[in-house]
Amino acid sequence: MGEVIKMRTNDSLRSVVSGLGDPMRDKMAMTTYGFQMLDEVQIANIYRSNWMGRKAVDIPALDAVRKGRDWQAEQDQIELIEAEQNRLGFWKKLLEVLIKARLWGGAALYIGTGDNDLASPLVPERIKQGGVRYLTVLGRRDLAAGEIDQDVMSEFYGKPAYYEVTGASSLVRIHPSRFSLFVGAAQADAFLNGGINQGWGDSVLEAMYAAMKNADATAANIASLVFEANVDVFRIPDFMASLADPTYSQRLLDRFMLAATAKGINRALILDKDEEYDRKTISFATLPDVMQQFIQQFCGAADIPMTRFLGTAPSGLGSNGDHSMANYHDRIASTQSLEITPALYRLDECLVRSALGSRPPEIFYTWAPLEQMSEKEQAEIGKMNAETAEILGRTGVFTREELRTVVANQLVESGFYPGLDQAMAETGDNFDLGEDEGNEEDGTQPPAEEE
Repeated sequence: MGEVIKMRTNDSLRSVVSGLGDPMRDKMAMTTYGFQMLDEVQIANIYRSNWMGRKAVDIPALDAVRKGRDWQAEQDQIELIEAEQNRLGFWKKLLEVLIKARLWGGAALYIGTGDNDLASPLVPERIKQGGVRYLTVLGRRDLAAGEIDQDVMSEFYGKPAYYEVTGASSLVRIHPSRFSLFVGAAQADAFLNGGINQGWGDSVLEAMYAAMKNADATAANIASLVFEANVDVFRIPDFMASLADPTYSQRLLDRFMLAATAKGINRALILDKDEEYDRKTISFATLPDVMQQFIQQFCGAADIPMTRFLGTAPSGLGSNGDHSMANYHDRIASTQSLEITPALYRLDECLVRSALGSRPPEIFYTWAPLEQMSEKEQAEIGKMNAETAEILGRTGVFTREELRTVVANQLVESGFYPGLDQAMAETGDNFDLGEDEGNEEDGTQPPAEEE
């Protein structure tokens, strides 16, 4: 009997036959991932000179703020809050801080209240009307993060306990509650992060750098091939034998220089009787598809649809890009609710108090939707809502007063009739709903009294 060979069954993807996973045979067996941190000069050069890198940084930040916020409050209160935002340059500075955070890995919006003790926490309840004097955008390079707070009972656990800014004459230590802090690409563990990025994140360009280089290199090579689209081929009798003459090379160059000059001026080519001329043309039919694949990979790394990144309509039968743009808008909405809103919490509390002098608890805001419906779609939805309200009114399940309140809230919150709530508040309860002119046949009108 032959010897029984025991084969391991717990070797993952290692194969005895193909050598899969064998470091001696499989080229991918020893492949590892490394991290090559971009220095500040590289990041600045990419943002200034590379259109793909610049758009990857700017587009998500711009889309996150371009529609603004919808405040839910009385009309006069909304006007005061928006006026306060305009006075402070809120939206311009919010866009700037988001761009700097994505580019450098972090940035902050300093809330200037005129306090002398900046090392103490900011208390929004102490802000009076006009208490927020200014907002200042500070990049990661402008702020020096202090030691990481390791107190698990602290609000700022895992974050810098303070920040230091170089003032006019000294180093100023500022409490983190006085900033609205924004991070570019968040890191896995704040305690493992050191160096200049301590307390911050990474630039968003780090993760997409390889895809960006591949797309740039492909575009550069395709551009170089354009100059080789047409190649002139000359067949010269006894060419190799004539090269033995030392003076032949120079005479050959002079001869073709003269031929090229004559061709450029007179569009005619002068050849010897025994010479042959041919032109080879290179086909670029598949190169656009190759370039598109590399750009698509970069768009995937940047998490931006090609329709938004390139500003072109998608190709293909029945492809309009609506699905990809809807996913992108959901991603921006997640950024607004999970990153920007928490970072702006203290600033918003101070902003409302600075605008109104108090903080009514019923005031809140929602981010305006990025995906806007057309007028036709809005009209169709409004018609369906009106028909639904009419049907509910006929059933008699709800009173007219209840339906009036609910339908009015729906129209106000959807933005279909802005200002309707103020008009209803002025009208109050002193209004006439009219007689119930129903139909006896469908049961919506009570039968007439018998004589």
